This record gives sequence, structure tokens and C-alpha cells, in this order.
Amino acid sequence: MLNPTKELKVIDLTPIVGNDDETEFESLDIAIHMLFMASKHSYNISREIALEIYNNGFDGLIYPSYFSTLRTGATPLETILGISIRKIPQLTEYAESQIKSNIALFGRPIQDEKVTIKGINRIVLKKVIYDYDFGPVEKAP
Repeated sequence: MLNPTKELKVIDLTPIVGNDDETEFESLDIAIHMLFMASKHSYNISREIALEIYNNGFDGLIYPSYFSTLRTGATPLETILGISIRKIPQLTEYAESQIKSNIALFGRPIQDEKVTIKGINRIVLKKVIYDYDFGPVEKAP
């Protein structure tokens, strides 16, 4: 666990934003969430966004975790009758609860004394088992 030593300037990319006039295809927050759920092809786009944020004086960014769906069990970008639940005011809080966030700090925040180490989590593996089963091999006709 890290503790900030001063107030850090970070931009949060996780909130649900938008207005009633835009469609799901025009939604900035849906585009950002899809970017962070995407595969390796989104890496360069993410780097460009991070570089722009860094160049504008931020210490880091908060972004939606790729593993949000694993942690919540939710369907990504859930819809009702084809409409994103993010667009339904009664479901905004529910949609927000499905977003788990990560933080990325630029540079070397520990060396630069922007954060201090409070603790390091660890896991101790007591037993690892590798178990293989091979099916029967049949001679091709």
C-alpha cells in the first residue's frame, strides 16, 4: 500500500459522464471504458492519452480496471432493450458500482517522494499441483 506525501493531481477517467442528447456511440465514458477493456491493440492509444495527461501537469490517472467484470460479475456495458444502463438515471448508481478503478502514477513516485510505502501485500503459495490428463489416442481411419 502506498500513501501520498502531498496532494497529487490526478485525472479520473472512471466517472459516468454525458448528456441526454448523445447516443451510446457518442459517449466519451463508454469509449474510455471500451478502450480499457480492449486487447493489446489499445495499448498505443492508452499511452498517447497518458502522455497527453502527463504533458498537462498531472501526477497520474485513475482508469477503469480491465478486471472490473471479474471482480463484480457484471456484464460489460450492460443494456436494457439496447439502451445502456448508464443512460437510465435510476440505474446510474448500479452502473457506477460495476466500475473498479486502478491508479497509474507517472515517473518514479516512490523515488520522487510523492508516495511512501505503507505496506506490501504478499501471497504465500504452500502447494502447487500440476495435473495433466491425456485423452485416448485413436488411429485415424
